[in-house]
Amino acid sequence: MGALILFWQLQGERGPRAPDAGERAVAVRVVTVEQRTVTPRAVGFGVVAPSRSVTLTAETAGRVMDRAPELQRGRVLAAGTEAVRLDDADLALVRTRTEAELERLAAEVRRIEVRRDNALRALELERRALRLAEVELERQRDLLRRGTTSRTAVDQAETNYLARLDRLQTIEASLAEIEPELAVRAAERRVREAELAQAELDLRRTRLLVPFDARVAEVMVEAGQYVARGQALAELDAIDHAEIDAQFALSQLRPLIPADGPEIGFDVAALQRLPELTGLQATVRLRERDLDVTWPATFERPSDRLDTATRTLGLIVRVDDPYARARPGVRPPLIKNMHVEVRLEGRPQPDRLVVPIEALRDVAGVPHVFVADPADRLDVRAVELDAVFEDLAVLHQGVRAGERVVVGPLAPAIAGMRLAPSPVSFDRATRISEVQP
Repeated sequence: MGALILFWQLQGERGPRAPDAGERAVAVRVVTVEQRTVTPRAVGFGVVAPSRSVTLTAETAGRVMDRAPELQRGRVLAAGTEAVRLDDADLALVRTRTEAELERLAAEVRRIEVRRDNALRALELERRALRLAEVELERQRDLLRRGTTSRTAVDQAETNYLARLDRLQTIEASLAEIEPELAVRAAERRVREAELAQAELDLRRTRLLVPFDARVAEVMVEAGQYVARGQALAELDAIDHAEIDAQFALSQLRPLIPADGPEIGFDVAALQRLPELTGLQATVRLRERDLDVTWPATFERPSDRLDTATRTLGLIVRVDDPYARARPGVRPPLIKNMHVEVRLEGRPQPDRLVVPIEALRDVAGVPHVFVADPADRLDVRAVELDAVFEDLAVLHQGVRAGERVVVGPLAPAIAGMRLAPSPVSFDRATRISEVQP
């Protein structure tokens, strides 16, 4: 390769060669450089995973009384299906006992309230009696001052007054004790109500329901088995969406968002709108022997994986209804652990200089093209690449629209050599490049 470059340099130093009538022209295929609207593409690979998974876990201890016949690995269960039912006899007894405690507390409260009502009526009567005793005591004292009654009568009236006062204070003290008693019973009632709610909750937890339409990934329980609280019983995968965390080379991703595209920051709001801002369209493809199946997908978000060794970034795409239109032997559902291809397409980019990938040549690590100049002589030019999309190369500079570039092998390639160009259509050239080794 070094000798070839040196030869080109020497040829350039000698200047253009004079036409030689005996010089043989080398037949080559040429394609005209075009300005086209290019849709940038990137291809990555990843493994299918469910959009969400759930582990059915025993939230209360007990013996498995029943297990749904459909709870088998690989089967699909509808949302709301009772997958596992635990023995609820002990919990039902707890609920009954708690309900009885609540009834007992209600009866005690009614008894205390009756006692309170009786005490209030007795308090009113004692207050009236006390007022009468007080009036009688004052009357006897007045009669004593006049000398019309004895001291014994006054003492008797005073004793009666004090007795009434003592009874009144006793009733008031009894009433003062009733309110705290009612408060204690109210607190006990709340405790029992909480215990009843817990018993009801535990009873509901004996029935483990499928939370969404799901495919059974694993079963870890059998009928008759005793399970502890927190023990895993089954693994379920959602079937409404599938996700693929596909790895893409960073060099592929850069052209998907043009330099003059929207500015994308790294704040939370911008990252949440990343699919909208990039405008990426996604397709998932399964190629397996005689199968070639595609699913439309949606770019969801970048993953948290950046492999610095391979310079690849993970992008997550979502496929809705991965089981839709499945036909045995013809179109399989998109299920967990399938290895698939993910194709991303960016927004169309107009007026880009493109050549078939077959026109690119690597000269000392620098991309070049062989140009057939107007005199049908070979012009070896270095070019600056913007991107490579499968069978197309997008050039930034080095050639102009309308110029002719050589596609296919040319050896030896000597600057200034005569060419016999044979025009090939652009589309045919890209097809040729796909099948040539």
